[in-house]
Amino acid sequence: DWPVSRQLWWGHRIPVWHLHIPANANDDQWNAAFHWSDVDEMGDDDPEYSIQIIDKASGQRIALSGRDINEVDQYRGRELQVLLCKRRGDWNTEYERGLEQLGYAQDPDVLDTWFSSALWPHSTMGWPEKTPELAYWYPTSTLITSRDIITLWVARMVIMGQNNLDEIPFREVYIHPKILDGYGESMNKSLGNGVDPLDIVEKFGADALRFGLTALTTETQDVRMPVQFECPACQALVDQTKKNRALPKVACTKCGQEFSTQWAKSDADKALPRAAVVSERFEVARNFTNKLWNAARFALINLADNVSGSKLQVPGSEVTNLKPETWNLELTVEDRWLLSRLASVTAGVTESLKTYHYADAAKLLYDFAWDEFCSFYVEIAKARLADPLQKATAQRVLAHSLDTLLRLLHPLMPFITEEIWQLLNQVAPVRGLSFAGLSQGADAPRSPGHSPKWLIVAPWPEADLSWQNRETEARFALFQQALGAIREIRSRQNIATKNPLNFAIRCDAATADLLQPMAPYFLSMANATATALGPDAAVPPTNAKSSLAGMEVVVDLAGLIDVGAEVAKNEQLVQKLTGLITAKQGKLANESFVSRAPANVVQSERDSLAQMQEQLASAQTALAVFRKT
Repeated sequence: DWPVSRQLWWGHRIPVWHLHIPANANDDQWNAAFHWSDVDEMGDDDPEYSIQIIDKASGQRIALSGRDINEVDQYRGRELQVLLCKRRGDWNTEYERGLEQLGYAQDPDVLDTWFSSALWPHSTMGWPEKTPELAYWYPTSTLITSRDIITLWVARMVIMGQNNLDEIPFREVYIHPKILDGYGESMNKSLGNGVDPLDIVEKFGADALRFGLTALTTETQDVRMPVQFECPACQALVDQTKKNRALPKVACTKCGQEFSTQWAKSDADKALPRAAVVSERFEVARNFTNKLWNAARFALINLADNVSGSKLQVPGSEVTNLKPETWNLELTVEDRWLLSRLASVTAGVTESLKTYHYADAAKLLYDFAWDEFCSFYVEIAKARLADPLQKATAQRVLAHSLDTLLRLLHPLMPFITEEIWQLLNQVAPVRGLSFAGLSQGADAPRSPGHSPKWLIVAPWPEADLSWQNRETEARFALFQQALGAIREIRSRQNIATKNPLNFAIRCDAATADLLQPMAPYFLSMANATATALGPDAAVPPTNAKSSLAGMEVVVDLAGLIDVGAEVAKNEQLVQKLTGLITAKQGKLANESFVSRAPANVVQSERDSLAQMQEQLASAQTALAVFRKT
């Protein structure tokens, strides 16, 4: 049973009317109770009202068939209690007002909070009246909730919807994780262990707060978010503990200055500067916001000379009212790669949002915007944007790609994307691509045209899969890995960027074929020249290597390093790795550990050992090479 009655002053009043009939009731009292109220016509199967008549002397319930209005008169002379409850159907306020005039009184109690909440999907739309809002909005599509109220609220909303309207209130339920503090406890203002959203906005920005939370929304796994005080004096972050979170004032662990917390009560404590309550988990999101802003600024600067309105520049000519079929641009390999990736990312983000995988959408956009659009395409495009013959194509691809990226990011970062959109409209109001040889149907790239004034009302981008080119994406993926390895070796060996490098890549023939067209990009982006690609690539005697999946990048170090220092460094590395491997082997040889530890932990230790052994072999090889030099 569910006791739904509560003695509170707010809530839905219980729809039960009751009347006490004394044994010596006169004709007016009796007729008012049964005949004038039409209760004599209500049986157990009445569709609108449930009636209970209790014999006070025996405590037994008196059942009425509802087919004979005089049936109830046989119980006259007894002390009775009549309970009348609204069952279903439209509310008849005039009838219920008449009940009260006949002596019936509505129960003063209200329904339990969860009972009232269960009515929320339809009671907020005017139910029990048949309102236009109820007809339009009920049922809705999706309920978003936490798992701790599935039985308390979600299930009861479904039950009430079926009972009152013969239809469930929503088709899908998205169960989101809960943000916990660093100790795994629910954030609670009473405990003082929660971050202050206003402080997060002040320190990191509203977009960083929104994007950061989106990136943390991984299925139903709760997320731990360590909480820190930000010292008002030196801006250092002081970890919140179970002890200091309840103190009225805390001393900064860096500068020693005291600051107040939410628990400050005395005048002396209140006089101290208040510490913001934040979390460093939003740092990545803020950095991403800055990266996007800087890349957008570069794009806006390089689009500033783009002719506005419908007048668009084509190399060697100036054309007005350009038709889609005339946009026959000479795309470079990086243009086709970016448009292919843009199509893939658009499809992936759209699908992730449709299926409530918000963290996946955030990761797709983060990786594309940071690693591909900003770090690669923008860098590659710099030279073309300085070339009058290549500038127009680069500008159009850049404007179109930024336009699409802003549309995709807008639900996750609404403020900065809207700001960039407004600036983009000033320098490149006409955006979109349409190329000869491609379908001009509904799924074709957006044709040139004025973009909407506001990003918030701009259409969601369509994924034009005709741009997808798996070979081009594979080529750039390999290029990105190899380029990263070259840069890592340059950093590891302390070789200045201004110093040119020669390198070789040992790989299979198929990989070499994919990388061969990328040789000019290695030179422009890493000041590195490829001397050989393929399975038989010659390895220079003095070198530094980086092993990747399916290829090995070898940089010629001749004339670029101090061989004696490299020998000493690699000797230290061999010694360190040998010690770590010995300890790891001893741990895995311990039968107690292997048998008791979870299988994934044991496998992780084995994988770590294999990686260390690989690093040791590489260091020993390098040491042998340097000793021979």
